[in-house]
Amino acid sequence: MNVCYNDNVLEELLWLLKLEKIEENIFRGQSQDLWFGSVFGGQVLGQALSAASRTVASDFQAHSLHGYFMRAGDATKPIVYTVDCIRDGKSFITRRVVAVQKGQAIFPMGASFHREEQGYEHQDTMPVIKGPDGIEPEVEMARRLSGHIPPVIFEKLLCEKPIEIRVVNPVNHFDPKPMPPEKYVWFRAIDKIPDDAAIHRYMLVYASDFHLVATALYPHAKTFWSPDMQVTSLDHSIWFHREFQFDDWLLYVMKSPNAGKARGLNIGSIYTRDGVLVASVAQEGLLRPLNYKKK
Repeated sequence: MNVCYNDNVLEELLWLLKLEKIEENIFRGQSQDLWFGSVFGGQVLGQALSAASRTVASDFQAHSLHGYFMRAGDATKPIVYTVDCIRDGKSFITRRVVAVQKGQAIFPMGASFHREEQGYEHQDTMPVIKGPDGIEPEVEMARRLSGHIPPVIFEKLLCEKPIEIRVVNPVNHFDPKPMPPEKYVWFRAIDKIPDDAAIHRYMLVYASDFHLVATALYPHAKTFWSPDMQVTSLDHSIWFHREFQFDDWLLYVMKSPNAGKARGLNIGSIYTRDGVLVASVAQEGLLRPLNYKKK
């Protein structure tokens, strides 16, 4: 599947994440090519949560998941998801999902689902961040930097995307300067999506893998595009706190509290436009400098 989707790019992404049931607790998902050279981690995350969600009652919603990227996925091949129904309780349901491709596990994930309950509440306060109005969309940024982007990549960057992303404090990928390890990104689906909480959750999981790992590169004046770096996600965890609409603007606040031993830790908080904290994310990534020499 090419990154330039069909006429309705959002419908195609929803179809991609919906999955085909091929046997009891076994599902198959197609892959998309986002020019990373392998399957985008967010696709595997979203599909794994979608598979797990298909095995629980509708009055339970995912509240957390934890997964490990063990092998790179082939973007030209489908992925099979096997769901192990570990426990069905009165308040919580536990699932284990394994994504398999070419006979090998590429991504194992544990997910927990919770029936809604009432209790005490508190949350962090959303930082005062400009936007999303007036923030340059990523596609416009690509056009502005077109002279620096290889033609094959530039063509794909200009394709219509199902998720609109606006980076508040972008790095110059071709001349990066050291910046604090903090990144702020607004994102949303480009159109309305079905009013189903499970769909909004796995769409959010899909999008939560964009930009996160690269936050740890900000202080070191490096980017995904730096030829002397090998950068990839190692794991991914997310906790859902409150209901949200993925087709309305969400602010992704990302910070990297630590980098060392060729790994970088990144923490994310996702807020609605009016400051409601809806999810928290954590991810460690491989930040391997090629031919690294200690100063």
